[in-house]
Amino acid sequence: MANSLASPSTLHIEVFGLIKETSFHIAKSIAEGVKQRFPRTFLDPTIHPFLEFEWHEYLRKKKMELRGKMWQSSSNLMCFLNGKPLGDEKDLCTWAERQWKFTFTGTNALYLAITKDYYWKHLNNTGASQLCRQSHRRSHQFVFMDIEICSELIGRLVFELFSAVCPKTCKHFQALCTGEPGLSHSGLVYKGSLFHRVVPNGWIQGGDISPAGKEDGAESLYGPHFEDECFAISHNKQGILGMANQGPHSNRSQFYITMQPALWMDRNYVAFGQLVEGTDVLKTLEEVPTYNERPKQDCRVADCGLYEP
Repeated sequence: MANSLASPSTLHIEVFGLIKETSFHIAKSIAEGVKQRFPRTFLDPTIHPFLEFEWHEYLRKKKMELRGKMWQSSSNLMCFLNGKPLGDEKDLCTWAERQWKFTFTGTNALYLAITKDYYWKHLNNTGASQLCRQSHRRSHQFVFMDIEICSELIGRLVFELFSAVCPKTCKHFQALCTGEPGLSHSGLVYKGSLFHRVVPNGWIQGGDISPAGKEDGAESLYGPHFEDECFAISHNKQGILGMANQGPHSNRSQFYITMQPALWMDRNYVAFGQLVEGTDVLKTLEEVPTYNERPKQDCRVADCGLYEP
């Protein structure tokens, strides 16, 4: 890189990446280390940590913005210098060594530990919406669903539940993931249930835990059904988690995951969470062959519960 870029007090490094990858934390460390070594030359680096699902959405938008000019890389990391693509953590490391004689000396074991610790703290401390961040208590919980198609495990979906915004709805969904007994005393649980509806470019629907698969939504944790708690969470992107219903205040056990923005749902269905991991799993479910929106293959929740990294 030309030394002309090294003019005083004008260099700004940005790091965008997947927080579960050690490469992100290595790049973060290099950017912060260079700033510390040359405080008058570098601005404070800007660090952008992403969970998996939002990372893929960021990549999609960035590729559209750059219109094919982005380098070909399989790395879950993007570094920029003054707004121009620099590369991944290896490119950043090479640039720092050649241009600034800054040598990265961290070990893999150290950054594996840093990555795990950072990821856990991020899940516990970072609210996904402004409404959540305004809460003084823990604003969200995380649950998982392991998905299988025709008895073959395809991966895991991890959801963030906006417990500060929709506490009753989130408690209901979480309890059906863990199998916690509710007021119905029926042993309701999502484990073993089917995804029975796939609407192309719309949503994926599951959670029918009624006897003999009647597809009536069974009952809820609180009895036959429960009320619409609030409509504060918008269906403004792919991956929004919400309760299916048969009209106002008729929520039972069925839920959906949006495949694209669906603002028309905002005043009709209660959204209470979002997908944070499982991009490929969601795509696989969407691509399952259907007949009248019903999957031709058995798509089932193999296991579910509280998520802990």
